[in-house]
Amino acid sequence: MANRNTRSKTILVSVLLVCVLTIAGIAQTKLLPGMPAPLDPNDLYAADKPGALSPAVKNFLPRIYVPNTESNTVSVIDPATYKVGETWQVGKQPQHVTPSYDMTTLWVLNDKGNSLTSIDPATGKKGQTVPVDDPYNMYYTPDGKYAIVVAEQMMRLMFREPKTMALKDSAWFNCKGIDHMDFSADGTYLIASCEFGDKIIKVDVQSHKQAGAVELGPHTGPQDVKLSPDGRVFYIADMHADGVHLIDGDQMKKIDFIPTGIGAHGLYVSRDSKVLYVTNRNEGSISLIDFKMRKVVKKWQLPGGGSPDMGGVSADGKVLWLAGRYNAEVYAIDTADGHLIAKIPVGKGPHGLCVYPQPGRYSLGHTGIFR
Repeated sequence: MANRNTRSKTILVSVLLVCVLTIAGIAQTKLLPGMPAPLDPNDLYAADKPGALSPAVKNFLPRIYVPNTESNTVSVIDPATYKVGETWQVGKQPQHVTPSYDMTTLWVLNDKGNSLTSIDPATGKKGQTVPVDDPYNMYYTPDGKYAIVVAEQMMRLMFREPKTMALKDSAWFNCKGIDHMDFSADGTYLIASCEFGDKIIKVDVQSHKQAGAVELGPHTGPQDVKLSPDGRVFYIADMHADGVHLIDGDQMKKIDFIPTGIGAHGLYVSRDSKVLYVTNRNEGSISLIDFKMRKVVKKWQLPGGGSPDMGGVSADGKVLWLAGRYNAEVYAIDTADGHLIAKIPVGKGPHGLCVYPQPGRYSLGHTGIFR
């Protein structure tokens, strides 16, 4: 009897193991080919935990790189001293500083200068400048195959070789002010905001063709896009609606809206993957949305006001760094209680600043989306 029970248990375990492996195999086949599998399907930011720097970046100089759109410069802040150490002249109207897919290079996107300027984050020094048309924003496909230069004025996504920036494909979309984006959990599609078009679009990553759209209604202005840790919902900041839309990307439908504050613009995930920081640019505040509750649980007001815009979270998760777009300054905010640690003068029109290095296995672009 004991032997029979043992054999039955062995058979049951074997059947369960086959089922698990089969399910895992199915899940794996759904991923964009060449894309690294998520470490945790319930937390797409599992690789982004405090201090979890990869060997590729762990010895890089900690710096905050601030593109000043109206000064045509980049301010380099030492986070240890909260002071600007260097200021570089770059191309016309630098909009964002973007980490490469392999995280070893940073690119300054000189939009009106039609160029990219490289930064070596190991030394913190400016490098070469490469000609590229209308680089307002830039992302990377999750398989690392393409750098996607977002040509906002041209209403195009330019698919380029990620190291040489040679153009491989170009796709036009009826999406005025195409700008921010993020990718689905399986990497097969992206959601992009149409800042002046009152809608968002869905684009198939492999075919580069539009796969859907959601009209957000009149008097909307979709901005930053960020996927929830569980991969189920895209959060879309809206400067005109003063809050965040929640979008089911698979079904392409709006499921909710969360008011946050006037001029909701930038979105950043906390290092513990519990909250989403929302910058309310036109009221000088930051709202914290709890991912599980899907509601604002806190709001931090900048003393004396300000214009918090784009930025990122420090590697240890303790400081939220944000550009003050209309105030020629950068804010360092304590994530424990929201108090302002420092207000640092920089050039005119600071925009998509990059905190570097950051945890993660690979970069999806913008000012630092890591998975």
